[in-house]
Amino acid sequence: MRDIKNKLTSSKNTKNIQTRKGKSFGYQVLGFGAGGGGGSPFIEATGGTVTESGDYKIHTFTGSASFVVSNAGTASGSNSVDWLIIAGGAGGGSTQGSWGGGGGGAGGYRESPGSVSGCYTASPVAGGSAVEVSATSYPIVIGAGQAGGAPNGSGTPGQGVNGQNSTALGLTSTGGGGGGKGWPATRNAAQGAGSPGGSGGGGSAPYSGGGPTPDAPGGTGNTPPVSPSQGENGGVASGHGNPSTSPVQHDRQSGGGGAIGGVGAHGGPGGAPGGAGVTSSINASPVQRGGGGGGGGVSPSNYGNGGAGGGGRGAYTTTTVASAGSANTGGGGGGGGGAPPASYGGAAGGSGLVIIRYKFQ
Repeated sequence: MRDIKNKLTSSKNTKNIQTRKGKSFGYQVLGFGAGGGGGSPFIEATGGTVTESGDYKIHTFTGSASFVVSNAGTASGSNSVDWLIIAGGAGGGSTQGSWGGGGGGAGGYRESPGSVSGCYTASPVAGGSAVEVSATSYPIVIGAGQAGGAPNGSGTPGQGVNGQNSTALGLTSTGGGGGGKGWPATRNAAQGAGSPGGSGGGGSAPYSGGGPTPDAPGGTGNTPPVSPSQGENGGVASGHGNPSTSPVQHDRQSGGGGAIGGVGAHGGPGGAPGGAGVTSSINASPVQRGGGGGGGGVSPSNYGNGGAGGGGRGAYTTTTVASAGSANTGGGGGGGGGAPPASYGGAAGGSGLVIIRYKFQ
């Protein structure tokens, strides 16, 4: 009887042990299947304004903030993001008493080609590669559009101020180059040059008479250089014409601001238009951004229009002052202008933008 009791006890203990092992094994399998053993294969993140388009999330940043990744995903799901980074646009230049200031250059425009979060059309300038993310916080800096040159009828005209850089995911787009300021026709035309930047500012026409003067150059775009290019050169401004030439040179016309989609136009026969921006559907709908500012003029028929995609129009009177670049497009501001003795300042550039897109399911 003692042996039978011992056997029964032994059998009971064995059963209990096996039962406990079975429950433990079942819990481990359940936990792994729920993601406890490595998390979701897709990125999980917060920051900016978040929208969805099918299986993709889109984070739009119109102001500086952070893109916070809580789960980095995996290569079998999605662990990389596409991006669009636009810097702040530059202000247009002002004149001294007459003629036109150069249009402000658009902020640098950089975009990945949509290789990991497809189903949208990237801009024709997209290039580089998507960025593989980690579970960390990424600071997002949105470059501000900067001021146009202040009007000054008796002193030194003001150069448009370069736009501010935008940064995200370790990448930088450079602010647009300021539009050129009016300069005395008896001096070096380089004084009327547009500034370099993501896209260059347009050159400014001279503000006084005298003999023929050379053209003022536009600012150099894609400065500093990146590949693919983040912008184009500003337009050249016509100097003071020589009436004895045939045909007569265009007289003192400002250049348009450069843009990602094209060089700012050459001044003449009026203030030249800004270069055009480009269109991307990274945020699920086609939007054109990154237009250059138009050059200022002296009459209703010869001011420059802003480039498509947010560029501001150039000025010519107190009732048609220069207009600013559109917010969150990186558009350049319009150049100042006006017939003697009036003087009108350049307008500010538009702020930049960052968009991040990835697959979330």
